[in-house]
Amino acid sequence: MSNLDLEVTGLRNAKGVLRICLTARPDSFPDCKDDPRAVSRTIAATSPKTRFEGLASGTYAVAIIHDANGNKKLDTMLGIPREGFGFSRNPAIGFGPPKFTSACFPLDGETQQVKMRYLL
Repeated sequence: MSNLDLEVTGLRNAKGVLRICLTARPDSFPDCKDDPRAVSRTIAATSPKTRFEGLASGTYAVAIIHDANGNKKLDTMLGIPREGFGFSRNPAIGFGPPKFTSACFPLDGETQQVKMRYLL
């Protein structure tokens, strides 16, 4: 079993919460759907660090939403995110979320630093 330290940087403000999805299943990225072993966590934006303990070895990916208004979803305008988002390995963003392969990393005890992005 391994641990993962996650640090979120580049937050626009400390309002609301960060909604985190950690999964090892490519089909369940970025929203953790249909993965019984996925870990979803909500933390205060005022404390943008967290630790996941007791994870099985493997390759994981993280997706994060800065839910500034606390409505439990990523607000959009004409399909463009109005709230911040970020992914492990900080891949380039095109249309839609990156593929699992662009965001995945082997669990090796290093801290994953995710930089938040804001489009609007």
